[in-house]
Amino acid sequence: MRKIIDNLDWQHLTNEMNSSGFAIIPKLLDNKDCDELSDLYGKTGIYRKTVTMERHRFGKGEYKYFSYPLPDLLQSIRKTIYPHLVPIANRWMEVLKTGINYPDSLHELHDRCKEEDQLKPTVLILKYEEGGFNTLHQDLYGQVYFPIQMVLFLSDPVLDYSGGEFVITEQVPRAQSKAIVLRPSKGDALLLSTNFRPMKGVRGYYRANMRHGVSEIKKGHRSTVGIIFHDALN
Repeated sequence: MRKIIDNLDWQHLTNEMNSSGFAIIPKLLDNKDCDELSDLYGKTGIYRKTVTMERHRFGKGEYKYFSYPLPDLLQSIRKTIYPHLVPIANRWMEVLKTGINYPDSLHELHDRCKEEDQLKPTVLILKYEEGGFNTLHQDLYGQVYFPIQMVLFLSDPVLDYSGGEFVITEQVPRAQSKAIVLRPSKGDALLLSTNFRPMKGVRGYYRANMRHGVSEIKKGHRSTVGIIFHDALN
């Protein structure tokens, strides 16, 4: 996986992130990888928490947070892709004048999380059945956050389910929100803003706040893995 990630067209992905706040990596995973990750949902002893969305009015469906250590494939992806995202994240923070600078390695980011008592892993697997959906939200778990996250799509939007589009909203000051609707294929990965991205105006850069969610599943079942790089409050 390291070789695959390192050989991606990072200039193109960087340009997409800077211009849109999201970028799709086609076929990062093969079908075998997707099916093996999907099958983990029923496995016991590897999760720290299960969340039923209806109970918290998050939507309809269920997701589970993995415990440490993460499954090998997810750990490899998380650790390998993070350094490629750091230059994008640091540029965003620089032009927005936040004073935040992210370290080169995931280990160093987690050291910062530990200083704020953020010790819990945030990588999660989500499962939706017919009628399932996820309300618009941001995945922030404490004072320390990384501004880019990742979604791995494990189901085929033609063979496995209908509906269930990935929805991103972008809101800029004094304007209505813009909706972006994506339909990635099985094996695709999506990079997206965790909470905001910079947009250039006539007087410099300003924040565009971003949220994401999933539209209603009309038929079938849909599975994804969310990779958030920062840890959660203990």
